[in-house]
Order: sequence, then C-alpha cells, then structure tokens
Amino acid sequence: MHNKALAYYRTSSASNVGDEKDSLPRQRLAVERYAAQAGYTIGEEFYDAAVSGADALDARPGFSEALKRIAANGVRTIIVETASRFARDLIVAETGYRRLRDAGITLIAADAPSSFLDDTPTSAFIRQVLAAVQELDRTMTVAKLRGARQRKKALTGKCEGGKSYAEKVPATVERAKALRASGMTLKAITYQMTAEGFKTASGAPYQMTAIGRMIAGRTR
Repeated sequence: MHNKALAYYRTSSASNVGDEKDSLPRQRLAVERYAAQAGYTIGEEFYDAAVSGADALDARPGFSEALKRIAANGVRTIIVETASRFARDLIVAETGYRRLRDAGITLIAADAPSSFLDDTPTSAFIRQVLAAVQELDRTMTVAKLRGARQRKKALTGKCEGGKSYAEKVPATVERAKALRASGMTLKAITYQMTAEGFKTASGAPYQMTAIGRMIAGRTR
C-alpha cells in the first residue's frame, strides 16, 4: 500500500519559469520517480516560481499553502528534488528542517533520501556542509557571470540591453553622420532623412532625438 506525500518544487529565477523551461518538469520527474520507487503516492503539488532559496518558509506562498494542506489532510511527507530545492541558505535549511521535524513532517530529497531523515550529529553536520557548498557554488557562479559582464563591457563599451543603431540600421546611421558632417543642423537632418524615406521598423519617420543618438553613437 502506498503512502501519501506532497511534492514541493521551487525555481529561483524568473527566467527559468515557463512552459518552455526545464526546471519544473525536471523537478517533477525526479520526485515522481523517487515516489514510485519508494512506495509513495503524490497527492498534491506545490510550486514557488521565482522564489529564492534564501527566503524563509513563511515567505513562500507555495510552501505556506503546502503546510496548510498538510494540517488539514493528515499527510506527513514532503518530497523535493534536492535539498537545495527546499532551501539554499544554511540557516533557512536547518531551521526549516527542524520546524518540519518537530511538527511530525518528514522531508525527503529525492536525490539523497537520507539527507533529511537522519537526525544524528553526523547527518546534521552533512546537511550543513552540503548547504554551505551549494551556497558557495551559487555565489561563485554569480561572481563568474558578473566578471564576464564586466570584461565584455570593458572590451565593447556595453554589456546588456538593445543593440546600437549602428548595429541595427548601419545605412541610416551612416547617412545621418554624413549630413551632419556637411554642416546641417540636427533639425534639418531629421527633415532631410524623412524626405529621403528613412523610417523606423514600425514605418514611422525617425524623431530628432533618435537621429541625435545615431550621430552620437549611442544605443536606443
């Protein structure tokens, strides 16, 4: 006979949320596989989208709802994909685990089922070390990405955002600069380029401010 359990999923970044992203499907598959092997039936699923692993449990709508359901339906097991899906912050992970344990709720990580089940000093230490390693890995990844953005900005003068006019409409920029080099005012250049049929992607004439940005070499 299968025991009932709840599934909890969490995605940190909004960029990983959506039908075309793999975060939620991956977590669901891992939890369902473990549940089938261990003899659990997943009754309900709860999901926190774009919620940090450092956020307290009470600050997570999905997890808070899971706790309310557990209080009402008698289920006493929550299964997550990994310990880090439950929490990345060391304090949140340990205090959250102890809170659930004291309430008689079993927390299981599908990739390492014993990580939350044992309550020996050794297992507590291992949980803390794993949480610290995961947090270090996240911090190092953020630092690497920041460094890459800074290096790109140093080389190109820009890092993120839309492409420059020179990249998007080089012929338009070249014409604007040529008219400026001939001594025409910005207002006169705008009138001239409108007369020559230069238009934006939407089919509208370029405004004087846009022409000014082209000449100055600025982005949109």
